[in-house]
Amino acid sequence: MTEHEVAAFSESADPDWDMPLNLRITPSLLVHALMEHASGVHTGWESCVDETAMVSELVVVDDTGSASVRLVEQQFADEEDAEAVWQDWAVEVRIGRVITTGHFSVRSNAPPLDWNWHLSEAERAFERACVLIGRRVRRGLLVDEPMPMELPPRANRH
Repeated sequence: MTEHEVAAFSESADPDWDMPLNLRITPSLLVHALMEHASGVHTGWESCVDETAMVSELVVVDDTGSASVRLVEQQFADEEDAEAVWQDWAVEVRIGRVITTGHFSVRSNAPPLDWNWHLSEAERAFERACVLIGRRVRRGLLVDEPMPMELPPRANRH
């Protein structure tokens, strides 16, 4: 620190709300904390999601654009059983160039309870991952963006 920075720093002052915080996080820690019940997990430089199999997608990006979280629902055929279809909810966490993905998959002929459980686990992983990039998610997967510091002018009624 320079002499000026030391003079400006005060232990008695509260930290600035917009002060950047740094964490050491690894794909292994992400999997441990977010994707414990995933059917499969992996890392990569590119997304594994097949755009042609995608049913729905929800993407949340941090303020800098360097991190994002994505929940993708996709359906694809089983390679071993031509009549079987898989339902997959993939949670992708991208930090920098590294993508860590957890898949919550169930066969289409599985009982509804299994479908609900896998979907619920994928939603929980998505909600928790959004916290990493400063976003809060409400039930129904509605993402709350932070309020702008300056509010728009009020309309006056006479």
